[in-house]
Amino acid sequence: MSEPSAAGRDPEAVSKFVESFAAQLVEAGMQRMAARVFAALLASDSGAMTSVELGEQLRISPAAVSGAVRYLAQQHMVSRERDPGSRRERYRVHSNQWYEALTNRDAVLKRWEYALREGVDGLGPETPAGRRLAETLAFFEFLEGELQSLMDRWRVERARLFG
Repeated sequence: MSEPSAAGRDPEAVSKFVESFAAQLVEAGMQRMAARVFAALLASDSGAMTSVELGEQLRISPAAVSGAVRYLAQQHMVSRERDPGSRRERYRVHSNQWYEALTNRDAVLKRWEYALREGVDGLGPETPAGRRLAETLAFFEFLEGELQSLMDRWRVERARLFG
């Protein structure tokens, strides 16, 4: 068993959580390195770490950190910050990262809906494939409306729980 750090955190327990949660994210479709970096940031007390800190904790190369952070930033799950007076970047996960990541899916859903509409028109709404595409389109339209309502309710609940 490893000794707790000065902050009272057991590095072994932190590592176990990071790898366990990352495995769950990978199972859900996230890239492996991105999942590990995200979990490490989520488990850090400050919610922010440098590339060097991430590399040391996860035992991965600077290139692996860079690729993972690029993916996470594109997904709106982390942001980059500069240390004042330094060229060094810190990568930060915010408390509302899930909200932001889901909310930014709206643009993806819109593109999928557009492509599905074109598919229904091109294949014909009465063909078996056209009906299948129409049902898929209806699902994404429904999901989009529900997602917005869900996010609105979450903002209220988050304010109630965390101020």
